[in-house]
Amino acid sequence: MPEKRDYYEVLGLSRGASKEEIRKAYRSLARKFHPDKNPDDPDAESRFKELSEAFAILSDDDERRKYDTFGHNSPGGSPFGPGGFQGVNISIDDLFGGDLGGIFSQFFRSSSSGNRRAKGSDLMVRHSVPFQTAMDGCEEEIEIEALITCDKCEGEGSKDPSSVRQCPGCDGRGRTERVERIGPFTQRVVSDCPSCDGGGRIVQSPCKSCGGSGRSNQTKKVRFSVPPGVSSGVRLRMKGHGEAARASRGEPGDLYIEIDVGGHDWFERDGSDLLMALPIGYADLLLGTSVRIPHIDGDHITVKIPAGSNPGDTISIPGRGLPRQGSRSRGEVSVVLKLDLPSRVSRADKKRISEMYDILGTNEENIQERIKDEAYRRRNSRVR
Repeated sequence: MPEKRDYYEVLGLSRGASKEEIRKAYRSLARKFHPDKNPDDPDAESRFKELSEAFAILSDDDERRKYDTFGHNSPGGSPFGPGGFQGVNISIDDLFGGDLGGIFSQFFRSSSSGNRRAKGSDLMVRHSVPFQTAMDGCEEEIEIEALITCDKCEGEGSKDPSSVRQCPGCDGRGRTERVERIGPFTQRVVSDCPSCDGGGRIVQSPCKSCGGSGRSNQTKKVRFSVPPGVSSGVRLRMKGHGEAARASRGEPGDLYIEIDVGGHDWFERDGSDLLMALPIGYADLLLGTSVRIPHIDGDHITVKIPAGSNPGDTISIPGRGLPRQGSRSRGEVSVVLKLDLPSRVSRADKKRISEMYDILGTNEENIQERIKDEAYRRRNSRVR
C-alpha cells in the first residue's frame, strides 16, 4: 500500500499557509482534477479525493492542529472514522463560488454532537404603539402564548425521573448520521434522531400535562421598553423569552417584538423628521404672520411666515422633530405653506376683490419669464 502523502504537499503549500491560501489552493487544484472535467482520466478521481481529504483536515482548526502535531498517526485513529475518508459530493459550481466550509464542516460535526445543546425556537409578535411613543418612548407589557418548560414535571417529561432513559437509537445525542452515496462520492448526513425526535431520551411514563415533551403551551407576560425615536418595522429582541428547548437540553429561544407605530392627525414622518401642511390665508402670505400650534413634545411650535411667502414654500424648524436613535439630537419639522381660500364669498366681498384685481389678479405680462422664475424659486427655496 503506497504511503500517504503529506497534506501540505498535496495542496502545494508550506506549513505556515493561511486559511485563505489553503482555500485558494484547493479550489484551483480541485477544478483541475474534478472527475467531471476529466472523464477519460482514471487517476482523476483518486487525485481529487486526495485533494479533498487534505483540504478537509487543513481547513478545520482543530484537525489541522492535531495533524501538525502527530501527522497521519493521530491518537484515536482517522478523524473520518474506521473507514477513512470516503470522498465528498461537490460540484464544479461549488468550486467556483460555493460555500466550501458548509460542505466540509459535516465531517467533524458529529464529534461534538454528544454535547449538543439545541436552542429553543425564536418567536415573533407584532405590537402597535401610538405615534406619541416615537417621541417619548414607553414601557409596555404584552401577554403571549408559547411552549414553556412544563411546570408539572419541571421539563423532565415525567414526574418519575427513573422512567426517563437514554435513547438507544442515538446514544443520547439526539442526532443520527447516515452515509449517502452519489455517483463516485459519498457524504455524511446528520439529522434529528427519529426515535426520540431529537430529544436524546425515551420517556416511558410521560407527564400528563406535557405528554412527555417537557414543554407545554402556557401564557406569560413580557415587559419591555420601547425607545424614543422608534419606527415601524423595528424589532426588539427579548433574550430567553422564546420557546423552551426540547427536553431541557438547551437555552430557550428569543422573542422578537416588531413595532408598528400608529399615525398622527397631521404629521407625516421621514425618519426623525416631521412634515406637515399649514393652510394660510392670502393676506398672511402677503403680509407675513406667526402661527402657534401645539406640538407632540409638550411645547408649542411657532411658525414664522415671512411677508411675500408663496403657497408651497417650506419653513424648517430644526431640533423639533423626533429623537434620533443612538443620539441626543432631534430631527426637524418641515412646514409646507398651503393657500387657504374661503369656501364661500359674499357678493360684497367679491365686489371689493374685483376692485383690487390689479393687485390680486394675474399679470399676464412677461408670463413666460415669471413661470421660469417661479420654477427656479420653488426648486431652490428652503426658508429656515
